[in-house]
Amino acid sequence: MSRKRSLTMETEFTPWLSLGGGMMIGASAVLLMATNGRIAGISGLTSSIFARSTDGEARGVSALFVLGLLLAAPIWVLVSGSWPEQWVPSSPLLMTVAGLLVGFGAAYGNGCTSGHGVCGISRGSARSILATLTFMATAFLTVLVSRHIIGG
Repeated sequence: MSRKRSLTMETEFTPWLSLGGGMMIGASAVLLMATNGRIAGISGLTSSIFARSTDGEARGVSALFVLGLLLAAPIWVLVSGSWPEQWVPSSPLLMTVAGLLVGFGAAYGNGCTSGHGVCGISRGSARSILATLTFMATAFLTVLVSRHIIGG
C-alpha cells in the first residue's frame, strides 16, 4: 500500500445514499419504539441480550434487532451479488484501541451514537444533546490529530 493512499480518504458518499440510509435508520428507530417501546440504542440493546435481569421478551427483541444489523451485509450480497467494499487505513492494534475507547465511551456516557444521537435528540433529551455534541467534537478532534497532525 502506498503512502499516498493511506493519507487520502476514499468514499462513495452521495447525498441520496446518505438520505436513504438515514431514513432507514430513522424508520427502524420509530418502528422499534412504536412496537416495543424500546429505544434503538445499539449498546443498550446489545447489553440487554447478556443482562441477567432482562426479561425474555426484551432479550428476544434486542437479539432480533442486533441480528438484523449483522445480517445487513449478507442480505446485500444476495441483492447485489457482491460484498460491500470497505477499506480501513489503520493497523489492527489501532483499531483494537479505538474499539475499546468507543466501548468505554458508550458505557461511560450511558449510551451510544444511535441511542443518544438518533433517538435521544429526536426526543429532545438535553442529556443526549450534550452527549452527541461531546462525541462529535471528540470525533472531529480525533480526525484532525490523526490525519493532519501526526499523519496517520
